[in-house]
Amino acid sequence: MNNSIIFETDSGENITFYVEEETRVNGISYLLVTDSEEDDANAYILKDMSSDSDEEARYVMVEDDVEFEAIAGLFNQMMEDVDLLR
Repeated sequence: MNNSIIFETDSGENITFYVEEETRVNGISYLLVTDSEEDDANAYILKDMSSDSDEEARYVMVEDDVEFEAIAGLFNQMMEDVDLLR
């Protein structure tokens, strides 16, 4: 997959993330992203918070422990050798 997206932090900083995998659970899209294309990259889970009227996708970091563990488990089943960070 390896498309890239620009993620804007709460402080307005832009970070490039590389999309490794995507899944949809209960109508919500989640992305598994890395902060580098190198083998030692950090991995994160982003949740799509966009509405149908939004022109661009709007993602947030998954911070809820239960949600994070559930989605991380799905991505771990989909891929090997992934250590997810929060």
